Amino acid sequence: MSYSIGLVGKPSVGKSTFFNAATMNDVPEGAYPFTTIDPTVGEAYVRVDCAAPEFEETCTPSVGFCEEGTRYVPTKLVDVAGLIPGAHEGNGLGNQFLTDLNETDVLVHVVDFSGTTDAEGEPTEDHDPREDIDFLERELDMWYLEVLEKGIERYRTGYDGGEDAIEEDLAEQMSAFRTNEDEIKQVILSLDLELDPDEWDETDHEELAREIRKRTKPMVIAANKMDTPEAQANYAEIVDDPDYEHLTIVPASAHAEKALKNAAEQGVVDYDAGDEDFAIEGDVSAEQEQGLEQIREFVTGYGGTGVQQALETALFDVLDLVAVFPGSANGSKSEKGVFRDCFLLPEGSTAEDFAYHLHSDIGDGFLHAIDCRSERQIGADSELDHRSVVEIVSTNQ
Repeated sequence: MSYSIGLVGKPSVGKSTFFNAATMNDVPEGAYPFTTIDPTVGEAYVRVDCAAPEFEETCTPSVGFCEEGTRYVPTKLVDVAGLIPGAHEGNGLGNQFLTDLNETDVLVHVVDFSGTTDAEGEPTEDHDPREDIDFLERELDMWYLEVLEKGIERYRTGYDGGEDAIEEDLAEQMSAFRTNEDEIKQVILSLDLELDPDEWDETDHEELAREIRKRTKPMVIAANKMDTPEAQANYAEIVDDPDYEHLTIVPASAHAEKALKNAAEQGVVDYDAGDEDFAIEGDVSAEQEQGLEQIREFVTGYGGTGVQQALETALFDVLDLVAVFPGSANGSKSEKGVFRDCFLLPEGSTAEDFAYHLHSDIGDGFLHAIDCRSERQIGADSELDHRSVVEIVSTNQ
């Protein structure tokens, strides 16, 4: 699990329910602030069409599992606690929240789109979900701005005794955000700013911090409780609001996902995570059937419960990852089975990148790779597509 998704949200919006639905863990759930205190880590999965059937093989996954040609690849899901207004100033769990959040690669912000919880997580009515979206972005922007200002001061005072370019000092100061001087320079120029902070005003600082944050801590909005009319009305309004065009918003009902997974475990329904419908198979009461049919109305109307879709949107659409299968061009099987692994890599990864991902020794000894579908040899700089099946030929194997 080389990538991790941070699950964030104000208290009482259904974040723990979302986490439990995605991982089938059993963390406490409750409609009161700080049900979760420490970050909880679980294993969730994203779906990839398995390559094994194309080779007339049956896969034997070393991690995750495969169901009827769908490979469930594990990813780390971190339920991050402590989001309240003023977190960047130390309110609530403050600094611990930001530290835990920074260990993740992409965020899924669970927002109560029904508008029934206020900024502090207390019950209310007609709360605008946009306020919740705004306040998380604002907290993160203020956090980034504080670190950015320190980088500017570092540049002005010549902290390291040299005469570094501004992007070098900012990259050093903001290294915890997994950025680098090339990316920082690109952001500065994209905002039509000079490479001289003395030419920047306060607004420039804020815009720069915000843009760096958007690139290094991307976010998906899970519009939770979308099985309610109030949430659906809010969703329709917000997705048409140009102020939120920069965000990907996924309709979701964590409650529906958990209910379906529980019912599937009990043999009541035939349902796999992310399905757009389900079949009732077990004996159910009239009341249970009514409840399931209400869930079905939501699931079929929105193409799923949204929980699985939010995770996959975060990794495949926002982070632009691709799945790559190690293969064997001659079709030979190891004693451990075939198609055991499926790795997630950044879009644009090359055959040589994949070799190093497998092991540094394999990368050091890289000779060439073989596209197992075409059985053609490919070079080190050949970019890999989503669901590529590649054999690496190395002197160190």
